Amino acid sequence: DAETFAMIGKGLIVIGAVRIGKIGGSAMDAIARQPEATAKIQTAMIIAAALIEGIGFAALLHNKTIKSKLQGLLAVLIF
Repeated sequence: DAETFAMIGKGLIVIGAVRIGKIGGSAMDAIARQPEATAKIQTAMIIAAALIEGIGFAALLHNKTIKSKLQGLLAVLIF
């Protein structure tokens, strides 16, 4: 069912968002331990968060594409 695939995709996107929060928290811990490395830690954190966000956005678009294709296919098979 197309809706099932959509829900799975949305769940994966939420997991990605939670991981971005984990990256931010870990970066703050690292900065607290080594304040002199703040610039390097922030740069790495922003790059990692951007990559995860990009993957989540791609998953969202892919999910919508698959959902529309599956709905079209199901409509053809039903009739």
